[in-house]
Amino acid sequence: MKPGIPKGTRDFSSTEVARRNFIFNTIRYAFELHGFQPIETPSFENSSTLMGKYGEEGDRLIFKILNSGDYLNKVDNELLASKNSTKVTSKISEKALRYDLTVPFARYVVQHQNEITFPFKRYQIQPVWRADRPQKGRFREFYQCDADVVGSDSLWQEVEFVQLYDAVFSKLNVKGTTIKINNRKILSGIAEVIGAKDKLIDFTVALDKLDKIGKDGVIKEMLSKEISEEAIEKVQPLFDFTGSNTDKLASLKAMLSDSEEGLKGVEELTFVINHIAELGLQTATLELDVTLARGLNYYTGAIFEVAAPKEVKIGSIGGGGRYDDLTGIFGLKDVSGVGISFGLDRIYLVMDELGLFETVALPKPKVLFLNFDEDENLVKMKAINELRANGIKTELYPDVASSNNQQKKQWKYVDKRGIEFVVTSIKDGKFKFKNTQNREENDLTIKEIIKKVQ
Repeated sequence: MKPGIPKGTRDFSSTEVARRNFIFNTIRYAFELHGFQPIETPSFENSSTLMGKYGEEGDRLIFKILNSGDYLNKVDNELLASKNSTKVTSKISEKALRYDLTVPFARYVVQHQNEITFPFKRYQIQPVWRADRPQKGRFREFYQCDADVVGSDSLWQEVEFVQLYDAVFSKLNVKGTTIKINNRKILSGIAEVIGAKDKLIDFTVALDKLDKIGKDGVIKEMLSKEISEEAIEKVQPLFDFTGSNTDKLASLKAMLSDSEEGLKGVEELTFVINHIAELGLQTATLELDVTLARGLNYYTGAIFEVAAPKEVKIGSIGGGGRYDDLTGIFGLKDVSGVGISFGLDRIYLVMDELGLFETVALPKPKVLFLNFDEDENLVKMKAINELRANGIKTELYPDVASSNNQQKKQWKYVDKRGIEFVVTSIKDGKFKFKNTQNREENDLTIKEIIKKVQ
């Protein structure tokens, strides 16, 4: 049988890993520049930690892990015969692969609350898993790069996250990104004024799909969720909401005049949008998108989503929001939080399509000692140790060349890896040192080599 990997997962070549690390390092640098500190959590959590936190759609995408041992032994025959997968799963699976990094982070905060100094600014770069249908930019195993602040309800955190997105994408040279922003309170207010408050989740999940399934698709989904035609008629203006951010805020203020919660959302958005206008952004654009809902149950305030440059057809490359009551689900009340996530895999695809990886080089030795004489190798290894001690990446070609063809093979290796400096032989305590770029050759001591390379 031919070996393979599961759908929605990938192998990465050395070049791809180097490029991915370039993105990781850029994001990590920006996180730490903005005062965030790293944590890590397990790849899998107790099912009870994850289930029920992402809405009905999210729960279906969580990978469950079978209990060890004879996991069917404790399931009675009647339940097995019922073929009710939900009930059977709860008996045979107590753990699940994490779906995102936010809920495990909330669990971490509650579990370690006595060790944490609040407000707590953390970042986390780890893989997550979703049982989604694989397609371009959507995988079953992928990395998230999250930054969150808990223990502060200041709207300056939202301002800082917009700046953080802008800083990372500017550093990666991904120009033309759009940071979309909305507020869950505005969505709640709209649901309230159109008389669909009891259908808030159904309403927001459908509205969030406007750019994917269009106006008719959204209306059809809302009707299927028993949202009345009268309510849908009232919400029609949202499908073609245009103008500047200031215009949109004014329209929302008028539309939500009878909703206290909705007006609070407008006030919060106004704070963020006005201060970003004052501070300015490097390359990104901030856009109020009233259809942005991100169908997750835990957002309570600001909602973020980053759209790739228009010339690249791909889904969002970042997202997040405020979740004032997330830690409450684990017993820690009144701890406000806000966070964002970078979608590494989609960012990679965007950068690849835009040709932005040309300057990312594979890790390679600065100096390679060729292996033409086994008797010289001990002296060469001592020299290599000295070079490495001075921070110079150095290797010895492992196999000795006993023929001209084998020597040619070593030179071909130098050429393929683009190695800048080569040592071929030793004579009278000096090394024959060659610069492969300009073909210059010298007989040098190890100290002279270190000086020349550095």
